[in-house]
Amino acid sequence: MKKIRKAVFPVAGLGSRFLPATKAQPKEMLPIVDKPLIQYAVEEAVAAGITDMIFITGRNKRAIEDHFDKAYELEAELESAQKTQLLELVQNVIPKHINCIYIRQSAPLGLGHAVLCARPVVGDEPFAVLLADDFMDVESGQLPVLAQMTGIFLREGASMLAVQDVPRAETKQYGIVSAVPYQPDLERVNGIVEKPSAESAPSTLAVVGRYVLSNKIFDYLEGLGRGAGGEIQLTDGIAALLQSEPVLAYRYSGQRYDCGSKLGYLKATVAMGLKHAETGREFADYLKNLK
Repeated sequence: MKKIRKAVFPVAGLGSRFLPATKAQPKEMLPIVDKPLIQYAVEEAVAAGITDMIFITGRNKRAIEDHFDKAYELEAELESAQKTQLLELVQNVIPKHINCIYIRQSAPLGLGHAVLCARPVVGDEPFAVLLADDFMDVESGQLPVLAQMTGIFLREGASMLAVQDVPRAETKQYGIVSAVPYQPDLERVNGIVEKPSAESAPSTLAVVGRYVLSNKIFDYLEGLGRGAGGEIQLTDGIAALLQSEPVLAYRYSGQRYDCGSKLGYLKATVAMGLKHAETGREFADYLKNLK
């Protein structure tokens, strides 16, 4: 079974729910305490053993490329000021053995189209997809969510979707799967539909922003027309993939924060602020006394 070496990060979205903050900067560069969302997602991929990070970008996304690039002027200034700790922080944003690859998505044609843009780089390998605004936090000592999934993939050899139960009233915000029990925390998917109404949803099991996919998904995405919202939907590609090979739904261990929404972003900021070595204790005291 091939190890997962490549991860796709669709980062071309406009981030309109965070305007005006995202007018001139990508939503993926919004910070949770002192690191941008995209860095947390890349660190999660690195922890899963992935070496090739494929960013599907759009206009006004250069800040992401700059963040993972060498910053000569900044490093020179920090070095001359003997700010060694800050210099190391800047130099270690991404490990030296990691490859960053940037592909421009020419038009906003949806998540399925963004994933399809990665085909020339992914080739015939299985790969991961991470949505940076689905922020995944795990307890100390626990494997990050993508590492949990790649470990299961090595054993099972099947495409896999991270899932969680959501209130029925919220099914219209997610891809929803129907599935049958398979193993502890794993179910075998037998259907998937994009953003169904509460009345028509086959279950309340929602797909969230972590996927491990067979390269066969590209063939199906290429043959798709536009689906919900006039976009090429990854959900429709997965529905087609289901007809030829197994797809598993994984109830991951961890806490997801929807940082595509203002409330989810605030919750993630508070959670990580309380865990942060520098701010945790004082921030907890502040929150206790907050009226």
